[in-house]
This record gives sequence, structure tokens and C-alpha cells, in this order.
Amino acid sequence: MSITTTSALHDLNEELRAELVKDDELVQAWNSLTEIQRNEWICWTTMAKQEATRARRVHRAIEELQQGKKTPCCWPGCPHRRPAAAKYFD
Repeated sequence: MSITTTSALHDLNEELRAELVKDDELVQAWNSLTEIQRNEWICWTTMAKQEATRARRVHRAIEELQQGKKTPCCWPGCPHRRPAAAKYFD
């Protein structure tokens, strides 16, 4: 089963892709998301500055996608989509 690797702004990072492709149901869940929803997961996992935090976020993303969640909880959204949110990133 092929996985959608693009979103509104970001390409799917290798860490998240590697975990998604382990389970066909996860691939289906991922592919059913809108471009903006995929973008939020990708941005949320890649915005972490420390490798350990990125790994935790990838793990949490997998768990939450398995639960049917569409976007990361408690995330202000991809700052790359909103110029007014530039304060959230360098």
C-alpha cells in the first residue's frame, strides 16, 4: 500500500514515514487525512529541536492516529502556514 508523502507545505519526514508503513491500517488512516491535517502532524514532529522530543512526538503521533485523531492535540498549528505565528519558530 502506498503512502501519501506530501502535505500542504511539508514533505513526510523519514522517521514518521518509517513508523506509518509498518501498519497498513495506519497508512490508510494517514492517506485519509486532508493535506492540512497531514501537514500538522509532519510539522509537529519536525519542529521539535531535540532528537528525543522528535522521537516521542513520532511515537505519540502513531498512537493518536491509531485512536482516530486527525491532528496533534494542544498544537497551535503549523507556523509556516500563518505569517502571524512566526514567533513560534526561528
